[in-house]
Amino acid sequence: MQSAHIDPSRMGLGKAMAVLTSGGDAQGMNAAVRAVVRVGIYTGAKVYFIHEGYQGLVDGGDHICPATWESVSMTLQLGGTVIGSARCQDFRMKEGRTQAACNLVKLGITNLCVIGGDGSLTGANQFRSEWSELLQILLKAGKITVEEAKRSSHLNIVGMVGSIDNDFCGTDMTIGTDSALHRIMEVVDAITTTAQSHQRAFILEVMGRHCGYLALVTALASGADWVFIPEMPPEDGWEEHLCRRLANQRSLGYRLNVVIVAEGAIDRFGKPITCDLVKQLVTEKLGFDTRVTILGHVQRGGTPSAFDRILGSRMGVEAVMALLEARPDTLACVVSLSGNQAIRLPLMECVQVTKDVTRAMAERRFEDAMKLRGKSFENNWNTYKLLAHVNPADVKSNINVGLVNVGAPCAGMNAAVRSAVRTGILQGHQMLAVHDGFEGLAEGKIEPITWSTVGDWTGHGGSNLGTKRTLPTGLLEDISLNIAKFNIHALIIIGGFEAFMGGLEIVNGREQYEDLCIPLVIIPATVSNNVPGSDFSIGADTALNTITATCDRIKQSAAGTKRRVFIIETMGGYCGYLATMAGLSAGADAAYIYEEPFQIHDLQNNVQHLVEKMKTTVKRGLILRNEKCSSNYTTDFIYNLYSEEGRGVFDCRRNVLGHMQQQLCVSLVSGDLDGEED
Repeated sequence: MQSAHIDPSRMGLGKAMAVLTSGGDAQGMNAAVRAVVRVGIYTGAKVYFIHEGYQGLVDGGDHICPATWESVSMTLQLGGTVIGSARCQDFRMKEGRTQAACNLVKLGITNLCVIGGDGSLTGANQFRSEWSELLQILLKAGKITVEEAKRSSHLNIVGMVGSIDNDFCGTDMTIGTDSALHRIMEVVDAITTTAQSHQRAFILEVMGRHCGYLALVTALASGADWVFIPEMPPEDGWEEHLCRRLANQRSLGYRLNVVIVAEGAIDRFGKPITCDLVKQLVTEKLGFDTRVTILGHVQRGGTPSAFDRILGSRMGVEAVMALLEARPDTLACVVSLSGNQAIRLPLMECVQVTKDVTRAMAERRFEDAMKLRGKSFENNWNTYKLLAHVNPADVKSNINVGLVNVGAPCAGMNAAVRSAVRTGILQGHQMLAVHDGFEGLAEGKIEPITWSTVGDWTGHGGSNLGTKRTLPTGLLEDISLNIAKFNIHALIIIGGFEAFMGGLEIVNGREQYEDLCIPLVIIPATVSNNVPGSDFSIGADTALNTITATCDRIKQSAAGTKRRVFIIETMGGYCGYLATMAGLSAGADAAYIYEEPFQIHDLQNNVQHLVEKMKTTVKRGLILRNEKCSSNYTTDFIYNLYSEEGRGVFDCRRNVLGHMQQQLCVSLVSGDLDGEED
């Protein structure tokens, strides 16, 4: 089911809805709360906060209060949940649920949005299923009138899953998971540097009591030597296998070993596998200097990633539309992510599958548990096994595969090269590194690349192969000669629009040069996310996180100052993806992009909006401009316009983010963000 377009006729008029967060907190919950409040208000509904989760629902009073547009301002970048969350034993009892129903009926609230884990959503569904019975109990006790009961005859429930574990079946990603992975990878990156200095082995425990998603993806992203997850315990004799693997890595020249352990990891007999157990094994068997790091609740904290802000916002919008479109016989639904679409699924069907996973693990049906987790989880597991463990092909294929990076460098290019190299080697192929793009291919800058060469490339920014924007035009003859000279049978091109155009030129050159008649594969890699055929390009997510984090810091720089508006220019060429998504994740007042032409009256309207906004308690404004959105309305023009029209109400600052958006690890410690750009 897809959401309807928001009807300007204000379809929510006369309706009341409430939002609560329950269970463990997760980064991105505030984005979801903000979206529910603002879209609800926009459609004409009256929206309420329920503070402290189900406990606030039971206690009522000041715990249930009206939400305003302004009350959710500046919450996007906050971790946790600003409306609070609490475990509630009272709601587990019928008396508690009856009191909760009374509190909602008195306020005329018949639409409830619950953000939490499977336990919280199960409780919400039970509450809905008992609603008629609870009304009758309240009527008999004289706590509500017949009119109130009639006005609140049914309760609509929509759930959103907020859980860093990504343990809810039916959605590709839960709110908070991506941010938790960012926290974990920051720790892994920090550990890597110290471990390499001292030739150490690190055992890292991450959250995931019943789900190994965080551990698995961390291992995949960091190139860890081993990972323990509850869904797929290691085979008998894993102790010897692990020690051989770690010793082999050292023999290949690696100075560190990384083992990732999910907190719920077990062996085939259900016995826990702990960090201390693994440390003792490695220390006694191999004599390695070994350290244990348990991340704990640091994974829950901190600023939410751009992905989680956008996910929470999109899910919040979909949740409101689901509530407004619901009928008395509509089943409770949960808003999920499928591919790149927010969809609605029957709540209890998803809860049941989630419980089936736990049951399968308890009964040691681990293959079933893996399948029940979904295709994405299973593919991640298979990819990790493929890339982490050396299992050379029995027979060499005599096929040579070349890899070339083309266009501007971006984060993730090296990870793609590593994956392609190791996959090719496992198939028995010889992999060839082509340095400096198509120019290097024409000049013969080609050499074999091995399994160990790319071992630690996953976390490297830029392009280790070197990359240039030069297209093959005028180089086709030399490229053809080198393809024949180095006996290249296939070519993998990693890059953006130049990679697509270059590949097309090689295809068109086949009529003239027979040696160009080889298979070509293009892997999209560009921060602009402007190439066809893919929802996401390698590098776009890192660039988006960089822009979002920079916007956060720029806005924070104005804290305690007079009213201020920031004009920020982003990359993207003629594609407005970065400006649009950064505007959504950073809470921008406007985003000017090439795809949506704008005129001077649009700029005037936006200035007037900011003038009115500054009359409230909100003292900061944010305007994003895609670098190629207009040849006339430049960043300087917009800055000057806002500065002049806002004179006496607010002042302006401008920032051009530039090439910092292309890097993997960017230091956002700059000088005075209040000052002008260089």
